Amino acid sequence: MLADILAQLQKQASAGESGVAAAFELNWQSLEPEAQKLAYLLSLFALTPIPWSLIESAASASDLEFDLKANRTILVERYLLQELAEDTYQVHERIRELLRQKLEELAEADKFKRSFCEAMVAIARNIPQTPTLIDIAQATLAIPHIEETATVYQAWLSDEDLISPFVGLGRFYQGQGAYEQALPWYKQSLLAAKECFGEEHKDVAISLTYLALLYNSQGRYSEAEPLYIQTLEMIKRLLGDEHLSVATSLNNLALLYNSQGRYSEAEPLYIQALEMKKDLLGDEHPDVATSMNNLAALYDSQEKYSEAEPLYIQALEMIKRLLGDEHSLVATSLNNLALVYNSQGRYSEAEPLYIQALEMRKRLLGNEHPDVAASINNLAGLYSSQGRYSEAEPLYIQALEMKKRLLGDEHPSVATSLNNLALLYKSQGRYSDAEPLYIEALALAEKRLGANHPNTISIRGNLEYLRRNR
Repeated sequence: MLADILAQLQKQASAGESGVAAAFELNWQSLEPEAQKLAYLLSLFALTPIPWSLIESAASASDLEFDLKANRTILVERYLLQELAEDTYQVHERIRELLRQKLEELAEADKFKRSFCEAMVAIARNIPQTPTLIDIAQATLAIPHIEETATVYQAWLSDEDLISPFVGLGRFYQGQGAYEQALPWYKQSLLAAKECFGEEHKDVAISLTYLALLYNSQGRYSEAEPLYIQTLEMIKRLLGDEHLSVATSLNNLALLYNSQGRYSEAEPLYIQALEMKKDLLGDEHPDVATSMNNLAALYDSQEKYSEAEPLYIQALEMIKRLLGDEHSLVATSLNNLALVYNSQGRYSEAEPLYIQALEMRKRLLGNEHPDVAASINNLAGLYSSQGRYSEAEPLYIQALEMKKRLLGDEHPSVATSLNNLALLYKSQGRYSDAEPLYIEALALAEKRLGANHPNTISIRGNLEYLRRNR
């Protein structure tokens, strides 16, 4: 127990707070300078388990070149550090407080803080946009310490590193579909960048981009659009028209327009972004494959299947070549290609791709992820199209429940799932089950997408057809 640390210290001195402080002081004075330096470093970590590898990274950034493990043993023996499990440690709250007081008396205190921040920033930067279960497992224990960097030690972050902890934390949560947990970190990133650099700076543009991406994922399109436009204009002013960040911004804005059913506005932006990426990165690059996927998705939405299919196939082959067969982008490409086959009634070609994409997403992202919910919904749609209603219904219900749980009851994707389940019931002649779902889906779509969005129009048409023909 962590309380054992205090108990042992209290045994060495009179009872009470002054006894703990006196016992700590006796312990401290008997420590060698190297052990004291390690203790200074440990005082900077959050009050949560600390992986030894994280301590080593911070020690390396602090240029502590002595025998860390030997001094770790000394701190454990002196009850200043507790070993929780193999290679995992923790400092008690009161001990950390006393250690931080010692650190503040040290002339090198700022150096320790800056080095700690550098180590945490390096970890934050390695958190990908779509973290896999392995990425999440590797980062989870570091997250509270990155949060400590962002909140307690922000003043010791270099200008270059300023937004990195905030962005890394946002990606960690957003990549798992935990949008509400991601939101405050992106907002803090934007605030910190503006306070430090003013309104016109690349880090302000980056922060705006992440915030807009999050709003887009939440279906908050009217909030995302002005941020995307502001970012695009700012990046062009700061970096010029022919910069990779401009291509990324064009692609992001096109994604938004596609989600809103504004296809004629999305297409030229997608094409421009794809051409720019090819010019700047060459034809063989994951970003080029992603742009191909996005353009193909637009054509699929417009029922231009003959244009969508070759782009999807080309993107899938490129991603496998560049990133390997086990990557979340491969799962996305498989799912998208299956969508095209399904739309054309090529069910026998679509089904194995849907199943492969679903299994891969579960393996890489875990069972509780929005992409998994999307794959379950798509597989249900295939079964429904084939009249395999008993197989489709439980999948539609599972996808709907997941979306509500992960995205919230008012996400546009929930309206889609409600509509899909209603279609299934209508196909079975279960009109009394279908109608309330159509009504709920229509109200949600009108609220979140607008009355003239293609999805809203489709749901409204489904409800009117049901009422005419029941």
